[in-house]
Amino acid sequence: MVKKIFTTRTKYGSFQCVAEPEKDTGGYSVEANGVAGAISWGKTLTEAKKMILEAIEGAIEAQTLSVVF
Repeated sequence: MVKKIFTTRTKYGSFQCVAEPEKDTGGYSVEANGVAGAISWGKTLTEAKKMILEAIEGAIEAQTLSVVF
């Protein structure tokens, strides 16, 4: 399995991500380096890239809210 490394741009900045093909379920799992909880999956690499963007923004927003409350 070949890992694919890419950078995704969000409204909070750019983040390096690692996508890896899923042998058992198919599709791709993807994780954002340096963003706790930013893990996602997509049926295709393109879908996985869109999903990790949402996961990054959601994780950052959740961290921000937990600091406020």
